[in-house]
Amino acid sequence: MVGTGEYTTGFVGGGASGSDKKVGVVGLTMFDLRRRGKVGQLSMVGTSGTKYPAIREHLHKNITQFYNGLDTSFQSYPADDKVDPHAYKAAIDALSPGDAITIFTPDTTHYPIALYAIERKIHVLITKPAVKSLAHHLALLEAAKKHGVFVYIEHHKRYDPAYADARFKAQSLGDFNYFYSYMSQPKSQLETFKAWAGVDSDISYYLNSHHIDINESMVQMLGYTPVKVSASASKGTALDLGCAPQTEDTISLLVHWVKTADPSKRATGVYTASWTAPQKAGVHSNQYFHYMASGGEIRIDQAKRGYDVADDRAGQLMWYNPFYMRYAPDEEGNFGGQGGYGYVSFEKFVDGCRAVNERGVEALEVLDKRRLPTLRNTVATTAILEAGRRAIDEGREVGIEEKDGVWSLI
Repeated sequence: MVGTGEYTTGFVGGGASGSDKKVGVVGLTMFDLRRRGKVGQLSMVGTSGTKYPAIREHLHKNITQFYNGLDTSFQSYPADDKVDPHAYKAAIDALSPGDAITIFTPDTTHYPIALYAIERKIHVLITKPAVKSLAHHLALLEAAKKHGVFVYIEHHKRYDPAYADARFKAQSLGDFNYFYSYMSQPKSQLETFKAWAGVDSDISYYLNSHHIDINESMVQMLGYTPVKVSASASKGTALDLGCAPQTEDTISLLVHWVKTADPSKRATGVYTASWTAPQKAGVHSNQYFHYMASGGEIRIDQAKRGYDVADDRAGQLMWYNPFYMRYAPDEEGNFGGQGGYGYVSFEKFVDGCRAVNERGVEALEVLDKRRLPTLRNTVATTAILEAGRRAIDEGREVGIEEKDGVWSLI
């Protein structure tokens, strides 16, 4: 597990995160997959080893003691008294071909870490966005093909039951016409992300990546491809919160889609993401979309799922999302969230790694054909995200071109 922050351990700033990931996602999932016999030895790597004693205490208290003694042991890099921004190399070097890593680190680090692992025949899961540039995405795709490893992008919204069903139903609603999405997180998250927000990445890469992937995976099978992108960004709130001057609050991308078999048929996608939403909106993340086609439409609001809790300690009404990670234990006291779409996403990756290790490189083609969020199946999403960033920086509309399987921005 590369990265020791909120998503991996739930440990932020010296204690449990204040978000909905108080005990993390990656670590808890991997500890449970080990209990179930699907993974073996686990290790964790960050840049500062001085955090590990507190992280181990946090995991023992909030996972081991809560879930029937669930084993939270792991090998750590660097040593507890060391700081090393390149410790991931020693951690990966300790693995064997066919082993796997997960990458949950700032976006600019995804490419070098993933490439280092791929070149050593290690399977790789990368949090979204895969990388920040189309060139890096294509380079990783070529390297993965050369070394015969499985590279999977952790687009967990694909496994949200409502989103998954919507992707299926969209196939029978005719030609794609319009898509609008919104996704947000409260401004308190900028305290967690302050070190890299607006510097290493932006809110579009971080959150728009979810719905761009959902939309692209819906219409790819209908023959639609993105051809040009424009973008707009708002600023001010993040700066007042102490973030870097270039940090945008909210970013909207406008994407033009064309049906390759009939260019007269066009569609529009609008994707908006913000990390300056109100602190007490009752949800950690507002997330919804509207999909319209020639034969019908789909609307999904996955912020308020018909489940609200009034708790005097919170001082407000809260809407929770147990469909993502259900932290309640099962009837035996073990972790019981194996059906949550956050957990399912990682299990899909682990199962894919096992399939490649057992059946060889031909399994990679099978995994691509299953339309999992593999490197090959997410190229368009990276192209759109980079085009959006360039559209803001360069103040122009950016084109996307795909000829004979070769993608480029123009």
